[in-house]
Amino acid sequence: MNQRDIERWIETEISRRRLLRQAGAGVTALSFASFLAACGDDDGGIEGGGGDQSADIPVIEKGEISDQLNFSNWPLYIDKDSPTTLDKFEREYGTKVKYTEEVNDNVEFFGKVRQIYDRGDSGGRDLHVVTDWMASKMKQLGYVQRLDKSELPNVEANLIASLKSPGFDPEREFAIPWQSGFAAIIYRKDLVGGALKSVNDIFDAKFEGKVTMLTEMRDTVGLVMLGDGANPAEDSTEPALEAIEKIEQAQKSGQIRRFTGNDYTRDLLKGDAVMSFGWSGDAIALQADNPNIDVFLPPEGFMLWSDNMQIPVGAPNAYTAQKFMDFVYQPEIAAGIAAYVNYITPVEGTQEALAKTDPELAESPLIFPSPEDLERSYIFRELSAEEDRELSDAFQRATGA
Repeated sequence: MNQRDIERWIETEISRRRLLRQAGAGVTALSFASFLAACGDDDGGIEGGGGDQSADIPVIEKGEISDQLNFSNWPLYIDKDSPTTLDKFEREYGTKVKYTEEVNDNVEFFGKVRQIYDRGDSGGRDLHVVTDWMASKMKQLGYVQRLDKSELPNVEANLIASLKSPGFDPEREFAIPWQSGFAAIIYRKDLVGGALKSVNDIFDAKFEGKVTMLTEMRDTVGLVMLGDGANPAEDSTEPALEAIEKIEQAQKSGQIRRFTGNDYTRDLLKGDAVMSFGWSGDAIALQADNPNIDVFLPPEGFMLWSDNMQIPVGAPNAYTAQKFMDFVYQPEIAAGIAAYVNYITPVEGTQEALAKTDPELAESPLIFPSPEDLERSYIFRELSAEEDRELSDAFQRATGA
């Protein structure tokens, strides 16, 4: 990543988030299959209309391939080595993709688009990518279109089996997985003064003013809970509130430089932060610019998340957006994305395809996690609307939001 990329992030106020919900309480360490299957309904603490308003949403009509496709995504979340996935799609379909890195975190993006989406206008967007719980909310509010599965043969053939029937979208009619990954610690090896040992290193006084945490409540609170010996996959709200109090104290003391979305990467590159709560694939992408940036998976555990592509109601090029969804479910295309972003891929056959071009990367534990790593991974438990409001309000106070 170069300085122009950094400045673009500053100008557009881009950042990132994460969350994947648990299918039911009582799960501590999850297998990869159960992790991928752990998608379900959740109010997510965002007020909206009562009930699920997606029932009357029609299937996307067949049409002609458009000249342009407008895709809204998170930063550092698609390959940029020529020829890119976007280049390949343009070559195959003649469609120019306008790719915008505008998704900050789930709640911020929702706030940005809600009034537009509520009147059936996509704001020009054909595709957006949000996390499972937000994808569920978009569906419930009737903001996203019903997919024509006959136009998605690669998705039907290659979507990992355990992701085919999430609770919030059991038929995969409204959301197609993009990538998954870990929330852990991203840090500067040259600035921390030694090996990290615990998630609690982020509270070490010698790093005062040099650490950042995420605006994504479940990622930040979940990591702090793990450091306290609590279990975010099954514990009551009390340990979560204790973790939030700990975060608030660190914020007031000056320990925490700031709370961020994906723009924590800027702080690390500049050396303004020496460690951050962040997302696994970012570390690998940033190593091209600074090899001292690395990811630390704390022994106490770390969080898991998953994101989805959706087509908003009113999208001007919905039929072409479906074609793009299906295009990236070719294992060779998915391998190109995975090789760049280093996140867990949802496409069956990707590891075999990647092994042909980069055998070493095909063994990457960040793309294809080991059973040992997955044993230390957690998904924040399902929250009721009341619990979510309680934790969200407390977290906002703690962060000064």
